Amino acid sequence: MAFQKTVMIRFKSLELLNLALMHRSVSNEIGHKFNNERLEFLGDAILGAITATLLYERLAEKSEGELAKIKSVVVSEDILSGVARELQLDTLLLMGRGEDMSGGRTKKAILADALEALIGALYLDSGYKPVYAFVSRFMGSEINRVLNNRHHQDYKSLLQEFSQRLTRTYPIYRLLKRSGPEHERLFWIEVTVNGSAFGPGTGRNKKSAEQEAAKIAYEYLAAMHPVSKD
Repeated sequence: MAFQKTVMIRFKSLELLNLALMHRSVSNEIGHKFNNERLEFLGDAILGAITATLLYERLAEKSEGELAKIKSVVVSEDILSGVARELQLDTLLLMGRGEDMSGGRTKKAILADALEALIGALYLDSGYKPVYAFVSRFMGSEINRVLNNRHHQDYKSLLQEFSQRLTRTYPIYRLLKRSGPEHERLFWIEVTVNGSAFGPGTGRNKKSAEQEAAKIAYEYLAAMHPVSKD
């Protein structure tokens, strides 16, 4: 499965992987009794333990209270949903038609839960060492962002949610060009929202270029169409 190669994990049981991606709306619509909620429960605990371990080992000077505050931000719904989108879990989720049509793939809670379910499934499938390595790969950078007050902002997620509310459409990303040698490759990406193009965003890989294009589009559209917080 291409997804496993991309995120550098390997499941012995594809049934477990599929279950991790099965939202409860599937079972509600077709009467299937299984979904990813139990795996989410397990993954939440494992994610918390691994994140606490990373913080404990890296921040010897911090008190228990300070560590707890940092951990609460690192494992927040905002950050976890952003990581889930970077792993492209939003495109792989199995969900009922009603939930899908109502924008379920853009909902932060659903994406964060799916990431936790994936962690729980990987733990059951392969044990603690592989899941520790998997979580460490993405949580290490999130910890750095929090410590440097550069909290993860998933502009692709923000733009998609905003676009859904504003136009009932999804943003479309297009690679304009790539330049430079492989070790210094630069990508140029444009995003189109309801017929209007924004960008280009540039980055050393497609994901970062897409995030930059999404940031340009989101900040412009949010300024032009402010949303009430009531």
